[in-house]
Amino acid sequence: MEIRHLTETYAVSPQIAPEDIAALKAAGFVRVICNRPDREIPPELRSEVMRKAVEAAGIEFVDNQIVPGDFSPAVLARQAEAMVADGPVFAYCASGNRSSIAWALTQAGKRPADELIGAAARWGYNLEQLRPMLG
Repeated sequence: MEIRHLTETYAVSPQIAPEDIAALKAAGFVRVICNRPDREIPPELRSEVMRKAVEAAGIEFVDNQIVPGDFSPAVLARQAEAMVADGPVFAYCASGNRSSIAWALTQAGKRPADELIGAAARWGYNLEQLRPMLG
């Protein structure tokens, strides 16, 4: 697992497994957001399995599964709420891209578009197509 910090308090990655939770705890994350729909993954990595592993480590878990392309106001509102925590937040999906897009869209108007696009680009996520919605 590679923790990809977009900010000091928000990071993303591709799909994680229960054995990755100790590293998240050691890195100081206080909340994990699942942005990957269960239908995309095998049973041993589905949200309830991950919830149990995350909560057993003393970390909060938020299930905000994002179907590819569904960045509706409701999905973004849940993501924005989940990103507010008393410590760093970690989000995962298939590649980290959806979690990056959700972050950028929740930050639109609060941070410059160049900053949002640049933070994601450092990890290979191209959010340039979102520029009109970010600025």
